[in-house]
Amino acid sequence: NTPKDTTEERKMFEKYYLEWGGGRKRDPTYASIPCFYTPLPSEQNVILQKLREESRAAFLTRKSAALLENEELQKLLDLLEENLSAPAEDRMINYEDYLKVREKVSPKCKEYFSALTFSKLYKKDPHGRIAIVEFFHYVMRKVWLQQSRIGLSLYDISGLGYLREADLENYILEMIPTLPQLDGLEKSFYSFYVCTAVRKFFFFLDPLRTGKIKIQDILCCSFLDELLELREEGLPRERQECNWFSAASALRVYGQYLTLDTDHNGMLSKSELAKYGNGTLTSVFLDRVFQECLTYEGEMDYKTYLDFILALENRKTPQSLQYLFKILDCEGRGEITMFSLNYYFRAVQEELSKHGQDVVDMKDLINEVFDMVKPVEAERITLKDLIKCGQGDIIVSILIDVNGFWTYEYREALVAAENINNR
Repeated sequence: NTPKDTTEERKMFEKYYLEWGGGRKRDPTYASIPCFYTPLPSEQNVILQKLREESRAAFLTRKSAALLENEELQKLLDLLEENLSAPAEDRMINYEDYLKVREKVSPKCKEYFSALTFSKLYKKDPHGRIAIVEFFHYVMRKVWLQQSRIGLSLYDISGLGYLREADLENYILEMIPTLPQLDGLEKSFYSFYVCTAVRKFFFFLDPLRTGKIKIQDILCCSFLDELLELREEGLPRERQECNWFSAASALRVYGQYLTLDTDHNGMLSKSELAKYGNGTLTSVFLDRVFQECLTYEGEMDYKTYLDFILALENRKTPQSLQYLFKILDCEGRGEITMFSLNYYFRAVQEELSKHGQDVVDMKDLINEVFDMVKPVEAERITLKDLIKCGQGDIIVSILIDVNGFWTYEYREALVAAENINNR
């Protein structure tokens, strides 16, 4: 290059460098903006990791100390009882007396006595009052949520607000001795119980299978309430049987798994899973289950079995429909087409024929399914269509389960017979 060419290149570089923001003077406020993001210390930096853990533990300890103790809660209830607004027999309090109580409670209690809280609990009482019982339950609930959040955060190793599967397993394992309803569990069963309990959280709160759940999502759902319900010593048997986390429920599910495992190798083959329930699930559905779900040398482990059970026992939920939709979508196109419906209905009809039942016209069945779903695109059912129609559980049942199909097909006769029996 000649000196002239070099000079022109330099000028051109300076021109575009300045136009594109290079060399621009830094704004003086940049020096005062604090650091708002600090990356997590690497695994090799043991000292920083330890410092972070200790800092989080100290922070959570301070938060825990700020919670109301049982004595403070009792004192709060007593003060509310002493400051009832007229007529006192209603056990209600107006805003003026509400503020008087606020002045008498401990500093930790004052945050609950806001105008916003009063307005949330106000239900158009003619005297402008709220029920003290509702207010006290509100405070109790807030304290419980804060306690639970702190308790869960202790197991959040990363400190990013979510729990991995191993974190939640540790949380539930250490909780077992505090739940009277689980006193009868043998320690050898603890690992199976923990696996059973954790799967419900991850099946419903992590449908995308990311391997982690937000602590906020755990607190917002009812599962933690169901788990902590086992603290009640006099819990009725009916409620225990309906509670997935109870000892009775966990033993039932694990007992079913052991019964199905006829070769006692700790895994389920397709032929073993085919005996689930009354053995009425179709073979093509089971083929698809083993194609789509995680298996080990063609056999299903207990964790995969739990997802399968949760999906079948909760068919009305979006998470279960998502699980089953993936299996029903045999073409892998994100939709159930006429081909898919034919594929599954043919298997149902074959089973009906084996048992001497009348075969139903397949074209009528398919049209009936599309009428029930009313998909956005004709003859193409998406997951969104299936959830939105409100009858996804019925549609899934008639596609995968001979018994479900028979019950639906003869529903009118069954209702009539039930009415006759009730007379």
